[in-house]
Amino acid sequence: MELEAISGAAIVALTSTAVFLLIAKTWNLISRTVGSTPSFSDCIMHEAAQRFRDELERLSSSQATYLSGALVFVMLFFCAYFLRARDLFAGYPSWQLYLQLGFLILAAGYAAYRLASTVLARHHVKFVRDANIAIGHELQQLSAESTRVFHDVATSAGIVDHVIISQNGIYAVNVIAARSSKRAHARLEANSIRYTNGRADQSIVEIAAKTKRLQKEFRQLLGHKIRVRSVIAIPGWDIGEQADGEHLLVNEWNIAMLTGWKDSSDHLLNEDVNALHKELTARCVRA
Repeated sequence: MELEAISGAAIVALTSTAVFLLIAKTWNLISRTVGSTPSFSDCIMHEAAQRFRDELERLSSSQATYLSGALVFVMLFFCAYFLRARDLFAGYPSWQLYLQLGFLILAAGYAAYRLASTVLARHHVKFVRDANIAIGHELQQLSAESTRVFHDVATSAGIVDHVIISQNGIYAVNVIAARSSKRAHARLEANSIRYTNGRADQSIVEIAAKTKRLQKEFRQLLGHKIRVRSVIAIPGWDIGEQADGEHLLVNEWNIAMLTGWKDSSDHLLNEDVNALHKELTARCVRA
């Protein structure tokens, strides 16, 4: 009976695939746990978009595992089918065979959903990673003897993508990765970014909170008032007019203009710069 053949082959393939995925997932988990600390970890700092690099690596591993599982299932299904796996269910009533087949369809649907979710998540993380790398590489050109750029700086309110520490001031640079079919305009209005291509406005309240928290933590460290200027970078977009003096909106081409956004009250003493460099080095070491 053809139903018996299909059910038998599918059960063999599904069971074997489940064992394969369990072994593969366990191995991936062990590899990430055992090999998570790099050699010379006290000297290796976060690179631009480090957390997105790590997430992309994890999603790529999951995607490869699911695709391998799909290939294993297909190969084992046809092998079992042609090797007469129908004998496993010979004599079973039809309703049981249909029940098993329904379960297999549900399992296959769930597996397809997980694979599709992983592929879409990986596609999104890759775009965000590339946007952060583009901004990070542009910022690296601003580095000098007393100016340093730190990436993925953790605060109690969230992670700031890039932080610049120099004698001329402190800048917290947060990246917004927004897709656009063509290079459109973006402008800053009040507490949101408005896009001209019909894309919904985007709130910057969370970015403002992270910047204020970083400023508070630096004040506590140095023991006196300082200012952390908030820079918002949107790669791939042309920047329109902005009247908000609390934030500077830039893209990957004009981000160097942040060095001109300063006044004498932002200047830091050498000992302050050294103290902040030491603090962020400790935060951004990949230990």
